[in-house]
Formats: sequence, structure tokens, C-alpha cells
Amino acid sequence: MLCINNTYTDAWFNMASEEYLLKNFSEEFFMLYQNEPSVVIGKYQNVLAEVNLDFIQRNNIKVARRSSGGGTVFHDLGNLNLTFIENNKGIGFHLFTERIVLLLSTLGIQAEVDTRLAINIDGLKISGSAQCVHKDRVMFHATLLFSSDLNRLTTTLESDPKQLENKVDKRIYVKSVKSPVTNILNHIDKPLNINRFKDYIMAYFMNEKEGNSIYQFTSEDVLNIRKLVNEKYGTDEWNYEGKKPKVSEQAFQSII
Repeated sequence: MLCINNTYTDAWFNMASEEYLLKNFSEEFFMLYQNEPSVVIGKYQNVLAEVNLDFIQRNNIKVARRSSGGGTVFHDLGNLNLTFIENNKGIGFHLFTERIVLLLSTLGIQAEVDTRLAINIDGLKISGSAQCVHKDRVMFHATLLFSSDLNRLTTTLESDPKQLENKVDKRIYVKSVKSPVTNILNHIDKPLNINRFKDYIMAYFMNEKEGNSIYQFTSEDVLNIRKLVNEKYGTDEWNYEGKKPKVSEQAFQSII
């Protein structure tokens, strides 16, 4: 497994990087990253039903639609994002959450997985997840609330019903299931900041299996990911309407 410590914090770039790794490589990946304040919605969701548009516009919170299903989540630099890409489309997705729970247990954090594959501490959600399959490859990604601004999270995800007035759209959308949340920071005894937590997670998955190694995005990777941002993940057509834009037929410049 190749492990990526992704230092880019733009949600559009990071959504695009997941699709790029899923569709254009044969290797398996673990990627860890953070996003600047963003609201990330599921592939089959309606922005107007999920997000407080006035609040996010006033606070420069970016809307990013991901390629997987599931509900809407708020990201900021107090949240970590874990992405696993593997080559077995028949894998049970619960195995990924079990790996995360095992990781947390090594820090003395007693967490549990529920039927929706959310991870909770004392009944409070610290992690949501989503999945998608491409050919014989699967992608599972999850959040980990460490020290997020929970007040901003709540306000961001409070959609005003007036936003849907006079909006005619016959498509069927997935509605988020809201849950009470908490930060991991509130449930650990030892001093730990998010940077040390991130380093710990990277080291943990690097050492999870013999042969794992670090991978860094090449300049060609970055160019190709930005191309995908320009053509899809950075467009209003994708993020607000859920419509896949027409992209050029030009092949990616480098695939390992």
C-alpha cells in the first residue's frame, strides 16, 4: 500500500485527487488530508436541502461534491480525512471502520461502529464514511473530528426551507441523517494536537503491513488533478447541480 500525506487543503483538489487515484492507478493507497472550511456533499444530494447557503457565502465556506454517496459533512482544519483505495470490489466496508477503531484504541480511545458505519464515542459521532466502486477497485473515505468548530459545523448544516421554495426538480435526492457529534480531543487524557495526531495516523498505517511505503504527488499528478478540478470538481455544474460536466477526451499525462 502506498501512503500519501497530502498537504493540500483545497476541498476541490482533494475530491479530484481521490478520483484520480481510484481510476488511474493499479496500486492500493491510503491518503490522509485536511480541508480548509468546506461543506462536502454526497453525490446524490441537493445542496439547497443540506446547506445554509447564506451562512457559507458570508463565511467563504466552499461547497464540494464528492464522487461517493452518503450525507453532507462539514470540514475544517480540525478534521482529518482518511481515504483507502483497494483492489477488491467485494471487500466488506465494515473492515475499514474496524481498522480505524483499532487505530483509536491504541491511543486509549474507546470507539464503536454503528449500523451506518459511523464511528461514535459514548454515542456521539466522531466519524462518518462513504464508499464507491470503480471496476475492480473500491474507495472508502472517512472523517475524524479531532478539534473542529462544532458550532460552525451545526450552523453550516442547518438548511433554510425557504431555499427550496419555487425550486422544481423531479430528481430523487438522498437526505442526510443528522447525529450529535463530538471532538476526539475531548476524549483523550494525554496532551495531543492535531499535527501530532496526524503524524501518528500516518505512522500507524505505514506500519500496518510490511511493504507499505510513502508516495508523494509528482508534478504530473498535480497537473492532472488540477485538470480534473477545472473540468469537474471546481465547477458549479457539479457542486451545485450534481451534473457531471463534459470533459475533454485528452488522456492524463502520466499514470504509474
